[in-house]
Amino acid sequence: MAKTIFKKIIDGEIPADILYEDQWCLAFRDIQAQAPTHVLVIPKKEVVNVAGLEEEDAELAGRLLLAVGKVAKELGVDESGYRVVANIGKHGGQSVDHLHLHLLAGRQMTWPPG
Repeated sequence: MAKTIFKKIIDGEIPADILYEDQWCLAFRDIQAQAPTHVLVIPKKEVVNVAGLEEEDAELAGRLLLAVGKVAKELGVDESGYRVVANIGKHGGQSVDHLHLHLLAGRQMTWPPG
């Protein structure tokens, strides 16, 4: 299987504007931003999407959510609010087969999202 763009970022083969990194995950600015603040938080472990998480990934899933909160606080959007989105599969809008959480902020989010 070919490396995804996110795996290439993890491996340092493609540059990214990295905002946070720990042993479990990496957060970087989305180059196709859909909001003034648009960050992707990804696990370093290759997991296709939320549906691909296993019982053994419970700590990893929690660490991803904690990273979102840390990045939001660091960027100063924790109090004004933000949205966290995980796209799953073709009809869910997933474009890269590597689990990633979108942190979107800096504007009023509407519902339904689209």
